[in-house]
Amino acid sequence: MSNDTTKSFPLSHVIGFFMSLVLTFGAAWVALQTSLSAKAIMWIIGSLAILQAGIQIFMFMHLREGEDKITNTVNILYSAFLAIVIVAGSIWVMTSGHSH
Repeated sequence: MSNDTTKSFPLSHVIGFFMSLVLTFGAAWVALQTSLSAKAIMWIIGSLAILQAGIQIFMFMHLREGEDKITNTVNILYSAFLAIVIVAGSIWVMTSGHSH
């Protein structure tokens, strides 16, 4: 029985891991060591979180690999749409509840 699978060093995984660490420590530094307003800190942390999610999708979820790249992309976009609708809807319901 011949095993023809060749294993190479997962360089993209290592790069993605270190990029995720840098973004995580960057968010922690912004939150703990800067004197920015709370609103600015939240915007920076949210932006870094979205960037980190994108890095993890491309580096770890193998979005660019496989036979059906279009379906993978559509599935990711649909998942992002659902997440945005759920978060925005939750914020809308929580903030508009006090007016009635």
